[in-house]
This record gives sequence, structure tokens and C-alpha cells, in this order.
Amino acid sequence: MNMRDTAQTNDEISIETGAEMHMDETSKISAKDVQVHYGDNHAIKDVSVEIADKAVTAFIGPSGCGKSTFLRCLNRMNDTIDICRVAGEIKIDDEDIYDKRVDPVQLRAKVGMVFQKPNPFPKSIYDNVAYGPRIHGLANNKAELDGIVERALRRGAIWEEVKDRLDASGTGLSGGQQQRLCIARAIATEPQVLLMDEPCSALDPIATAQVEELIDELRKSYCVVIVTHSMQQAARVSQQTAFFHLGNLVEFGETDKIFTNPEDPRTESYISGRIG
Repeated sequence: MNMRDTAQTNDEISIETGAEMHMDETSKISAKDVQVHYGDNHAIKDVSVEIADKAVTAFIGPSGCGKSTFLRCLNRMNDTIDICRVAGEIKIDDEDIYDKRVDPVQLRAKVGMVFQKPNPFPKSIYDNVAYGPRIHGLANNKAELDGIVERALRRGAIWEEVKDRLDASGTGLSGGQQQRLCIARAIATEPQVLLMDEPCSALDPIATAQVEELIDELRKSYCVVIVTHSMQQAARVSQQTAFFHLGNLVEFGETDKIFTNPEDPRTESYISGRIG
């Protein structure tokens, strides 16, 4: 399937990705009874879910439904918000990530994140990618660091475009290139999980197709979780889909089933456009 073709077909929901791809059923992330409060606001309510390894899981739902909030629980980004309280249990590889002995900085090396708006550091392309491996001590010398940077840029599908200008600023790249650079930066520390919060919302259709093709490639090596406002994108890139509404996880399952035969009437109403 050519994702570049389907990326520009926004009036139809393609479900062939979820239907045709074999899914590894091994659970990478296990969440049980997760609650999130922002002050008095109960943002996430009793969410329990098992997220597969070597697959793309999409979180969909109306704006403000809690999908990004829950995503940020998976690498403790909500820790940075003073009024935020997270309860319940989230395990990655059977390790409780909210255990007091877990260092959030080390956790975020294991659980990479790509944000909605490309946010390269105001540094060279090389230093953008080398930053994480440097602070985590992943290279013993310059030659090893060079290898890590090249490998990450290749996995980020941007090496051929930047290999002759690694000293140029990352902020000088196009939007789509910046986002692929940010993906390369996220995977340079060899994470096991890659979180993406609406990674294509600021990109044009061609750049979106490139990132979607990259996501499909990355799922062979990582557990990928993507928040998207686009149901078409969820249908194209994911094998599992979770539908959130008003802080609740309404329905979760294989993508083709969610889009063709949802069990909950709220899911059907959202997919058909009656709510959202």
C-alpha cells in the first residue's frame, strides 16, 4: 500500500492497514485503573489498557477527551505540572514506572516522545541527535557518537537529505524534515517505546505521508503510541485503536474492527461524525 496516495485521501477512511498487517500480541505497556486530576478536574477516569509491542496504537477522540493527557502519563511528562495527580498503575515490561525508585529522566530515555509541533533544538543537526546519547553516556568516543547519529538519522528517514550538512542548524530545515529530525532525536537513545502527540498536525500532506511511512517502518522495532485528531490517519497507520471520550476509554481493539464494527454507540457516533 502506498501511504503517500492514501495520505491525501481525507474524505475516505482507509482500513486496510489494520486489516492486512499481522499484529504482535505481546503486551509492552499495561495500565490499570489510571486516574488523572488537574486540581479539581478529573481528566482521566479508570483507564485500563494493554498496549502491544511492535505495533502502532492510536488514541482518537474529540478535543479535550484526555487522549494526550493519558499519553503523557506513559513517560511521566505530567510530573512537570504542579497541579497534576496521577493514580493507578502503569507498567512497561512489568516495571511500575511510577515506583519511587524510577528516575523519570532515565524513563524518558526508554520512552521517547515526539510532539505536535516540530521542536528541534537551536543547535546543529548533528547536535540535535547527539544530545540524548551524550547526556546518557551512550558513546565512549566521537566515532561511536558519529555512528549513533548516523543510525538514528537513517532510521528517521532523513539521513540522505542532511548527511552533507550535519553542521547546519536543525531549525533551518523544512517542517517535515524538522519532525523527522525530532523522531531521529527521540530514537537516538534506543528507546523501547515511542510516543507521538499529533506528530503530523502541523505538516502538509506530502510531509504527512513521509512521516506516516516512517511510523510504519518504526513499528517493526518499537512500541509506537500515536495521538491523532485524524481518524483517517489512525486507520492508515495503526493496528490497535483506543477511543477516548470525556476522560473515559470507551472502546479499545483492533483498528479495522473499531472503524467497521464498533461495539459502543459512542464510538460509532464519533466515527460517523455525529459527535466530536
